[in-house]
Amino acid sequence: MDVLLWVTIGFIMIGFVVLVSMKRGMESKLAFIKENPESAESSIKSKAIIWWVVGTTAWGVVSIFLVVLVFS
Repeated sequence: MDVLLWVTIGFIMIGFVVLVSMKRGMESKLAFIKENPESAESSIKSKAIIWWVVGTTAWGVVSIFLVVLVFS
């Protein structure tokens, strides 16, 4: 099989495992923010959640690009 196909499969699988493993931590940070909206630590945790969403979006876009590249 083509090396690009294996790179694509590996990138998608590793990224999926990382995102799922980080999901529980992000849920607990969100719960903390909902309970303590005015604390200074909420600002730090909200930035972490925002970066997690940005990273997830970037991973998704790159994954889609790789899949299109493999099948074109």
